[in-house]
Amino acid sequence: MSDELLITPQVVEDLTDLHGFRKTLKDVFSGTVGGVAQVLVGQPFDIIKVRLQTMPGNATAWEAITDLVKYEGFMGFYKGTMAPLVGVGACVSCQFGINEAMKRYFRDLNRSRGIYDNTLSLGQYYTCGFVSGSANALLATPIEHVRIRLQLQKEALANAEYKSTLDCTEKLLKQGSLMRGFTATLMRTSHGFGIYFLTYETLIASQLAHGFRREDISAWKACMFGALSGAFFWAMTYPFDVVKSVMQADKLVNPAYGTNVVQVAKNIYRERGLRAFTKGFMPTMLRSLPVNGATFAAFEVTMQMLK
Repeated sequence: MSDELLITPQVVEDLTDLHGFRKTLKDVFSGTVGGVAQVLVGQPFDIIKVRLQTMPGNATAWEAITDLVKYEGFMGFYKGTMAPLVGVGACVSCQFGINEAMKRYFRDLNRSRGIYDNTLSLGQYYTCGFVSGSANALLATPIEHVRIRLQLQKEALANAEYKSTLDCTEKLLKQGSLMRGFTATLMRTSHGFGIYFLTYETLIASQLAHGFRREDISAWKACMFGALSGAFFWAMTYPFDVVKSVMQADKLVNPAYGTNVVQVAKNIYRERGLRAFTKGFMPTMLRSLPVNGATFAAFEVTMQMLK
């Protein structure tokens, strides 16, 4: 990254030809493609992360993996995939679509102030991600709740409490629990996506500052930038994700850990100590690199194909 980018609060972005319904459709469709790539690459890592976050004691990732393979087979890694495959595609299309819309908003705002060089400040990029992450929480909460309930089932479907994604969703809706964990999810996604998109756009800007056009940036660079952005996301938000997972894995009636973020966090700390808030962190970080690399690469390639 150039010295100029290190000292200036602004980065340059190619935001030409961004208006209109067709552009919004391209943003949303490209985000959906990125979301599908994210699920297919990340689901095996995610199920291990969830089990580590919710298992008592100090089980290791390797123990969680061998236990899953032994009792559920290799297809167990993709247990509960249908909900995220549909839902994460919607989530990622939402987060990318809203992020792009917010970039257009700030571009127009800057022009109204006499700034015509398509420049956004770092704070504006963070705000774009913060808004997209806040909207994302509305979709992510029920999707992740259903996925966690299915991932934690070790019985065969014939004997399980939840027979399918639809069955789980209907039962959680009936019990009024589908949106459990919303506050923790919102705390994770708002700040997390602020950092996520700020990191990615700054890395892209480092290329634009050297004379590249956005369409000239190769897929492998987009993949690398996305991987780094995902790593920063989880490094800044992981304890919120632990609290969210514990809330969504807890009993639906009279939950053992409490009914709000503060209660759950206190009870996790009291029962399992400070280390509980980093449990599953390494599998999550290992997952974030290929998952977010694939997400951004798929998004950028799809956007270029649609031009």
